[in-house]
Amino acid sequence: MLDRRKFVKNIATATATVGLSSLALSSCFSQNKKEKIGVALVGLGYYATDLLAPALQLTEHCYLAGIVTGSPAKAEKWKTKHNIPDKNIYNYENFDSIANNDDIDVIYIVLPPFMHKEFVVRAANAGKHVWCEKPMAMTAEECEIMIKACEKNKRKLAIGYRMQHEPNTQEVIRFGREKTYGDIQMISAAAGFRGGWEKWTDHWKMEQDKGGGAMYDMGVYCLNAARYVTGQEPIAVFAQEFNNNPELYQKADMTTNFQLEFPGGVVANCTTSIGMNVNYLNVTTTNGFYNLSPFQAYNGIKGVTSDGVLDQVIPNQQAKQMDDDALSIMNDTPMLVPGEEGMKDIRVVEAIQKSAREGCRIVLG
Repeated sequence: MLDRRKFVKNIATATATVGLSSLALSSCFSQNKKEKIGVALVGLGYYATDLLAPALQLTEHCYLAGIVTGSPAKAEKWKTKHNIPDKNIYNYENFDSIANNDDIDVIYIVLPPFMHKEFVVRAANAGKHVWCEKPMAMTAEECEIMIKACEKNKRKLAIGYRMQHEPNTQEVIRFGREKTYGDIQMISAAAGFRGGWEKWTDHWKMEQDKGGGAMYDMGVYCLNAARYVTGQEPIAVFAQEFNNNPELYQKADMTTNFQLEFPGGVVANCTTSIGMNVNYLNVTTTNGFYNLSPFQAYNGIKGVTSDGVLDQVIPNQQAKQMDDDALSIMNDTPMLVPGEEGMKDIRVVEAIQKSAREGCRIVLG
């Protein structure tokens, strides 16, 4: 009996100790919780330099903590301009040592798409959360590898579809989900621009094998819009490529027209181009319509409905996107646009490219 009483007493003492330890550990985590998430940008081209870096000066929940670049000259310029310490500046060779840097919580991949898989996997293996620009990767198989790498390392992965964070776009998504204007009957969308490519013939955006060309670069805007407007996945595609300047566009599609068939008979007619300026999303419904024009510009997203307007304004799209994703990390909640969303698009992109090559309708599994 005495041994039994002693055993019970020891168990009670141990339980209390564990409880106190857990409380202390919880308190420690609470005290050490970061007020802002540190972000390192990988690839310092136009988008990172002119849009993401300025946006990080406007964010509430994250900040520019580091950079990864293959250019010593860029590294020095960014170091001076953004007051980045030497220990937070990396190149592509020593990138993996970023695992030892507690200043950096998120690695934002802003490289050409053919490099996305490698650096997302390396970032996840370094124990960092990952934000990756669109298009997610070159193939659905690459996307799956990226998702699994983040899952294995228990890190979050978000794809840079900033439009899904934009309030007018979110209204359009809500209209479809709640059938505010009735059932969707037809969608038309176009995303394209003429970027003075005559001076950029050696740019990766002029090479489809590197993730350039109309469909990879701009077509995912139309494709993603058709998917988020309907809340459905397409069941078949038909596509055609057009090139009225074959001398310039030798390695990439200049313009691609594609049609998406959805369950229930809804059809989305889409145009994407890197040779002309087009930018609209039109949705026709049983009881009206709603449009956005422009629907994927860096600012000024606005539109009309059959009974009103869509004109909510936010200061900066990229800041909103990064703040939303930072909060998901801080609060351990799902990302608004996870890797799975990017992979769904790339599966369809592959089917569109196959349809254009073979000149036939492709049924999706």
